[in-house]
This record gives sequence, structure tokens and C-alpha cells, in this order.
Amino acid sequence: MYTAKTSIKGQIVIPKPLRDRLGIKPGTTIELIPEQGHLQLRTLPDDPIAAIRGSLKGGPSLAKQLMTEHREDVRRARRRA
Repeated sequence: MYTAKTSIKGQIVIPKPLRDRLGIKPGTTIELIPEQGHLQLRTLPDDPIAAIRGSLKGGPSLAKQLMTEHREDVRRARRRA
């Protein structure tokens, strides 16, 4: 566990072992989340879009599913006609 004191400007220094472990470098954006009596810090990616790119890879394709359903609807409609 680490502790830090605030400066007169409200700044804190994140101890080096934590910065190294979490990959925090100069310019890293950190989100501050106040929660029921404590403060949660979370690093944010430099490019949030790049960070999530590919996260849905391998999952079902909505476009393919919709096209398949549309084709089935067309076949059913033709059979009825």
C-alpha cells in the first residue's frame, strides 16, 4: 500500500513503483472517479477507439444475421404468393 500527500495546489505524486507497474508515463490521462468516501483513479487509453477496435471480433455479425433473416422472409413471402 502506498500513500501520498496533496500539495497546496491539490496535486499528488503517484509513487514510481505504481507508475511503472501501471505503465503511467508523462502525459498519461487519468480519470478521477469519486465514490462513496474514496477516490478511484483509472488510466485512459490515448486513443479510445483504437483501444476497443477488434474487441467484438469473432462475434456474430449483425449485418450477416439481418441479411439471412431478410432472405428467409423473402422466401416465405414467395411461397405464399
